[in-house]
Amino acid sequence: MFNDRVEAGKALAKSLSDYKGKKVVVFAIPRGGVVLAYEVAKALDAPLDLIIPRKIGAPNEPEFAIGAVTEDGTTILNQDAIQYLRVPDVYIQEEVKRQIAEIKRRMERYLGLRPRPSVEGKTVILVDDGVATGATIRAAIASIKKKKPDSIVLAIPVGPPDTIEELRKEADLVVCLMTPEPFFAIGQFYRRFEQLSDEEVVQIIDRLK
Repeated sequence: MFNDRVEAGKALAKSLSDYKGKKVVVFAIPRGGVVLAYEVAKALDAPLDLIIPRKIGAPNEPEFAIGAVTEDGTTILNQDAIQYLRVPDVYIQEEVKRQIAEIKRRMERYLGLRPRPSVEGKTVILVDDGVATGATIRAAIASIKKKKPDSIVLAIPVGPPDTIEELRKEADLVVCLMTPEPFFAIGQFYRRFEQLSDEEVVQIIDRLK
């Protein structure tokens, strides 16, 4: 159990201390992941960037993920769910466009004209405040791979054991501090798990200027 995201971020930073002084770029998944990634980037003296994967929800059931997409159009789809629900291709295409537009809006809000660090040949440490199904993180990893990093380290404080095992196939290394069972929701492992606002995300990013 973590008191809050700051405590979880500091715990992750401690477990990643071997990366200090190496060629590293820390990527946060907003909003909650920014708090933890800030602590990691600060401890490692590494640049901080963002990646925003967005869930593709099922028709009439937006909370049920049938896939995920990132800003560059990288898309991960759950074909079994799509076939079972008989989701039309045109729906997926329109939903992908809608989510990419929202990603671009958020990126502009969070980063403005800030230059983005190159990751080619470097270690990327991808940070979030936890993982449940892993759909959005898979999309984020697939997108980052296109940028030709030397390796990708997924760093999260908590996640269910089966999801963590699946993600080990996607990232070069997974650092997960807790893999409890039963697992119902990320928030159950934090005493304080408030939703962050866009303004709070911008303030945290600005601290590393």
